[in-house]
Amino acid sequence: MKYAITWDLDSLFEGGIDSTELSARLILLDDQIKDYARLVGKWDTERDTPDFLFLDSILALQELVSNGFGQTISFVNAIQSADVNNKKAGTMLASLYSKSTDFENANVIFTKKLTSMSEASWNHLKEAQTTQRQGVMFILNETREQGKRLLSENEENIINQLSTDGFNAWSTHYDTLVSQISIPFTEKDGTEVHLSAGQAFNKMTGDADSNVRAELFEKWEQAWSEKAPLFADTLNHLDGFRLTANKLHGITNHLQIPLEYNRMKEETLNAMWGAISDNKQPFVDFLERKAKLFGKEKMEWQDQDAPIILGDFKEKRYTFDEAADFIVENFRNFSPKMADFAQMAFEKSWIEAEDRPGKRPGGYCTSLPENKESRIFMTYGESINEVSTLAHELGHAYHSHVMWDLPAMSQDYAMNVAETASTFAELIVADATLKQATTNEEKINLIDVKMQNAIAMFMNIHTRFIFENNLHEARKENVLTDEEITELMLAAQKESYCDSLGSYHPHFWASKLHFFIDDVPFYNFPYTFGYLFSLGIYAHAQKQGASFEDEYIALLQDTASMTTEELAKKHLGIDLTKPDFWQDGINIIKKDVEEFLTITESYI
Repeated sequence: MKYAITWDLDSLFEGGIDSTELSARLILLDDQIKDYARLVGKWDTERDTPDFLFLDSILALQELVSNGFGQTISFVNAIQSADVNNKKAGTMLASLYSKSTDFENANVIFTKKLTSMSEASWNHLKEAQTTQRQGVMFILNETREQGKRLLSENEENIINQLSTDGFNAWSTHYDTLVSQISIPFTEKDGTEVHLSAGQAFNKMTGDADSNVRAELFEKWEQAWSEKAPLFADTLNHLDGFRLTANKLHGITNHLQIPLEYNRMKEETLNAMWGAISDNKQPFVDFLERKAKLFGKEKMEWQDQDAPIILGDFKEKRYTFDEAADFIVENFRNFSPKMADFAQMAFEKSWIEAEDRPGKRPGGYCTSLPENKESRIFMTYGESINEVSTLAHELGHAYHSHVMWDLPAMSQDYAMNVAETASTFAELIVADATLKQATTNEEKINLIDVKMQNAIAMFMNIHTRFIFENNLHEARKENVLTDEEITELMLAAQKESYCDSLGSYHPHFWASKLHFFIDDVPFYNFPYTFGYLFSLGIYAHAQKQGASFEDEYIALLQDTASMTTEELAKKHLGIDLTKPDFWQDGINIIKKDVEEFLTITESYI
């Protein structure tokens, strides 16, 4: 079939950033925030006992406001992502973040009132399960417990107010800096072009010509290093704000908030990284073998995701339409409902995939709760990697899709389990392409594509975690120079890759958006968690057959209603704090390494 390669935003708010519908929605949002603040202010928890009808009104309005922010911020951010030079979008995002401060202030009061409820009233609330409150008690209990560390309403209000032009502003400042990144490049026909960060990254990591990769990597490093002092200022202030906020709330462990955000125990995190650290050698062996296939002794940084082309093999390219049909077809083998959903997303033009200048780098899926829809952003380049990325983001969208009928609170799943559906979708695509291989050369190429994800999770993401962990420790003492931050990054890369690479990416910290996101702390380890968790689910799916689909949906629907450990125990019967589960997932990937090493032996 033929699908649009740019997304449809007019069905959300016609007219883009100048939409009259958008303006009206923002005015309504202002009114809803004021009404919510008034309701919360009037709430007397003891007088509301035992029926809690006033609380039901608060929760209903809270959902309206949350959905309003989700809808408008997603829409405006989509416009800015597709055109980083759209200044109106940047201004409107700043305005929305300012509005959100008033909402957060009201939420602080709501949380403090939850926290101050007597045990008798709280027990009444737990027993009085209305339809509205069903499924949200887990979140309310979580809010009540975390609310115990809040400062006074006035102090929390001040922090939220200062966040607008501090914490949030530094994050959006990063987007402004990235919009100025331009990489000069000469095409084969001699044409001089300037690539955006997203275009340059795709070409640098995916081009079959090693000389092109090396040239672009040198220019890439130069572009980010030239603005390194500006990126260092931004990162210092973001992490400084976080650490100061932690200190004010009596938090000394900078991992506490990321772990709470992901609803997981530190024992689970340590068990996962411990298992990975104990199993690095096979992945080092893989990288060394791949380097030799490229005619090098050690793997260069920019070559990690480069395709392996041996003999007469020509890497298969997928047009956007071919990728769409391939994904839908193979989703259907595991879940007809997921396949139907993906088909709908393509047909309704929910995906912005065009390769053009002016787009921000990376890819994401964003939810639009008022329409019960999603939109996917990426720059599609026709390689199997981009097919995987497309499947990954569709997995995110499907996760949201199966939860739309739940209360908004019960849709707020953590990032680590958010990567479950996305990584599961990637695994489907990776195995499907591998099964279609007809020659050793093609099989080698496709195992490598599959392994790129594993290397990213076990080495690259580990780098990010080690770096960010060490950065927070250092930032507690001093503001760091860009040179000091760069040294931390190099040390983390060498540790996570077991010093096995021939070259490293010193300014990776500046080029990686995830370090500069304000609303999600430690945007790294949840990816590795989701990857290994998905491997377990994927293995389970292959055993269960037709019965898997409903089990899978039930698991996804529970992702915001219990801790990560409880989710794994309920649906998979496993203990995440023990190394066994993590080792089982790693062993699956080690088999791919063994097969790769065996069939590439004759090419060395």
